[in-house]
Amino acid sequence: MKIDNSIFTNEERAIFALRSLYDQYGYNRYKMGRFEEYDLYVRNKDFLVSDEVITFTDRSGRLKALKPDVTLSIIKNTTDAPGKVQKLYYNENVYRVPEGSRSFKEIMQAGVECVGDLDTKSIAEVVLLAARSLDMLSDRFVLDVSHMGFISAVLDASGLSDSGKNRALNCFRHKNLHELDEVCRAEGVDSCKLTAILDCCGNPAQVLPRIEQLLVTPAEQNAYQEFREVCDALEDSGYGDALRVDFSVGNDLKYYSGVVFKGYVEGIPTGILSGGQYDALLRKIGRNSKAIGFAIYVDLLDKMDGMSDNMVAVEEYTLENNG
Repeated sequence: MKIDNSIFTNEERAIFALRSLYDQYGYNRYKMGRFEEYDLYVRNKDFLVSDEVITFTDRSGRLKALKPDVTLSIIKNTTDAPGKVQKLYYNENVYRVPEGSRSFKEIMQAGVECVGDLDTKSIAEVVLLAARSLDMLSDRFVLDVSHMGFISAVLDASGLSDSGKNRALNCFRHKNLHELDEVCRAEGVDSCKLTAILDCCGNPAQVLPRIEQLLVTPAEQNAYQEFREVCDALEDSGYGDALRVDFSVGNDLKYYSGVVFKGYVEGIPTGILSGGQYDALLRKIGRNSKAIGFAIYVDLLDKMDGMSDNMVAVEEYTLENNG
């Protein structure tokens, strides 16, 4: 039996189409409950978009929370398996205070998580899947990419103190070239290299060769090479024009250790997709695996007037396949 496409909102159509896309890439659906142990979020609050969580005490006396995040629950319920990769996707409601709001909101997210013995090819596939997700949602989109391993290596080679590195990282986050120059001058460090890297923003084919000329240490060069391979994979897949290097993206070294990215579509003023490689989170909880994933805030799609011509029509799906 076919589904009447006209009865669905943009959000609902997107969920059906994204599920089909992730199925094609060999991802399995992850389903979770609304509640999680509050302690999970307390121990990893820096990983959350918002540290405000709705809590309650259940009948056993345990403190529970309405889930503000899906990634932490997936990590909690996966295990390290040498040589194996676990590929999961989800569409779940989360409960948190959106940026710029003062009230909790139920927010629908769709996304993927890839956990295990990952190589550069696996990482590039997830970033490519993020680009294809955006392409499915809108005919006009941009995917901004950065690499926390690269930024970390550049800061380590800068000569800045630990305090100076933290201040410089904040300058990267806010794309503040003037303050970055002041941070370097205050510690007697030449700011030219750091400001040049932060100022590099644009198509990888144009930006990356300029950055390569600035690199000195093996750590910088190794991280750059990994980042370059991810960007090359997207360019080879036809998404080079939609890809933009921007080192202000992410910039949280507590959890992110590799490529980080953020996606935008025309008609929505804020980012609709956010993701990255978060090996540091797994190390924090004693895991050896690598992990990368992204979330799409599909509730924002109802603000759009239209959807992409690439959107798979919902009427192509059967109730049996999407129930």
